[in-house]
Amino acid sequence: MPYIKYATALIGYIIYGFWGTIFGFLLGSWLTNRFRRSSAGLFGLNPKRREERKNIFINTVFMLMGKLAKADGRISEAEIAQAEAFMTQLAMTPERRKVAIAMFKKGSKPDFDIDQAIKEFLTACGDAANLKQLMVMYLLGSALADGNIVAAEQSLIKEIALKLGFSESSYQRLLMMIQAQSQFAGGHYHSSGGNSGGYSAAQNSADSLALAYQALGVEKDVSAAVLKKTYRKLIREFHPDRLMGQGLPDDMIKVATERSQEIQAAYELIKKSRGIK
Repeated sequence: MPYIKYATALIGYIIYGFWGTIFGFLLGSWLTNRFRRSSAGLFGLNPKRREERKNIFINTVFMLMGKLAKADGRISEAEIAQAEAFMTQLAMTPERRKVAIAMFKKGSKPDFDIDQAIKEFLTACGDAANLKQLMVMYLLGSALADGNIVAAEQSLIKEIALKLGFSESSYQRLLMMIQAQSQFAGGHYHSSGGNSGGYSAAQNSADSLALAYQALGVEKDVSAAVLKKTYRKLIREFHPDRLMGQGLPDDMIKVATERSQEIQAAYELIKKSRGIK
């Protein structure tokens, strides 16, 4: 593995001479780093590590959902219903559902060690920024399922986000984006039945355009080039192949990629307002 950079440097020298050597060495160094970050190198995670990530990701999600449900002191019937709806939305098998329920109950207990849970999650998934972002998004989605995030819930999610490595500003930006996206598409991302109505809530709102810009995390005076670049980046983040490659559980792929529908709807409304084809 350490010799890749020397091999590519040699190949570069043979083909392009001096500058080819430099380019080949840099390319080889990049390839080596990719191999080191992933136990399966360029082709993603190996099956063993992918399975480990899947289990830890889904276990951590439901433990933190349990912790979140107990944030205000008690778990309500509505919060239990939300967790059940989420499991249904994920189309969980009976076996996985049992594990999810057990993790939810574990997270809701007074002696639940949130720091240890996050530490284990970061050990397995810390090198995948998408998975850390999705973790926070799932928690925000759970809290937003009833249309509002109470202070105790927001405080806990912020604490979790900071422990995952988010900065204060990046968390606030993500919070605003998720709130806007959820309103923009009528909240279908959080409901078990879905809502394919597209613009729904946003179309009926006087500030639908402002909400659309917020959903993409950009200012209303953003240039067309930056707007398009931002949109493409957000869509890329939720591409199924990318998420699967990082180890997101299969039954969570659909829920994650549904977020792109809200982003798409927001982008289309902005384009329409600007007269962009």
